[in-house]
Amino acid sequence: MPVLRARHSLALLLTLACPAAAADTAAIPIWSKAPPGSERRAGEAEQLEAGVYVHNVHRPSVTVSRPDARRANGAAIIIVPGGGHRMLVFQNEGMAPARALNRYGITTFVLKYRLAREAGSSYTIEGDAVADARRAIRWVRAHAKEYGVDPHRVGIMGFSAGGELVSLLADNPQPDAPAAADAIDRQSARPDFQILVYPGPLGIPARSVAGAPSAFIAAGSLDRCCATPALTLYTQLREAGVPAELHMFASTDHGFNVAVHNDRVSIQHWPDRLADWLSDEGWLTPSH
Repeated sequence: MPVLRARHSLALLLTLACPAAAADTAAIPIWSKAPPGSERRAGEAEQLEAGVYVHNVHRPSVTVSRPDARRANGAAIIIVPGGGHRMLVFQNEGMAPARALNRYGITTFVLKYRLAREAGSSYTIEGDAVADARRAIRWVRAHAKEYGVDPHRVGIMGFSAGGELVSLLADNPQPDAPAAADAIDRQSARPDFQILVYPGPLGIPARSVAGAPSAFIAAGSLDRCCATPALTLYTQLREAGVPAELHMFASTDHGFNVAVHNDRVSIQHWPDRLADWLSDEGWLTPSH
């Protein structure tokens, strides 16, 4: 069994490192100017801790990772990393999942959003961070032709704190639409589907699940933080008649991301279960 697991681990690492998935290294701002509430700090540089954790985000952005053109199917997923709203786990819950999804023909957009619990922050989760997630969906739809994606197959995927933003956006009441500041604001901010990976408790139990987008939810059974929110949201969606799939992984705690630090075979392959669901629901099938 150790040999089998090592082979699975190697296969995944080779997939993630595959040059066919082309990442645009530059972060692309999603607001045409400083977003509301960030005007005074928009000129500050982001900070990078240990080469992987992002801090001090005041100009929210997306980093694009494209599939091999021979596999591209027009589906798009915005990835929202976790980090407790104090930092962004940008590599393990951002770029690594992005490249894992590229192998299924999906174009991915990794979001850097404003951090409400970082020291000295004046931002809010329900206001500023969720606004960045909404704006990212609108931005992808507005640029759909440029990136070869279908504006009607745009999903959002959140890990941990990022999962909280997904649920707040997709499963809870939304504010009245403000007057459009630009053409991007005129796009819909409702995702076509939602993916929550060990989502945090904020926004769950949800308050507006009727008519919510179809959902894929995954968590570890040993996760004291986030197993219960995953179960709760799944139950709510199921009872509301919303198509939803839940995977609870035995002997698994928080933060399994895409198996960077976990050698369990089920965790090595959980992105394949997501791909199965995406395929079954029709999100990987071009509409023309």
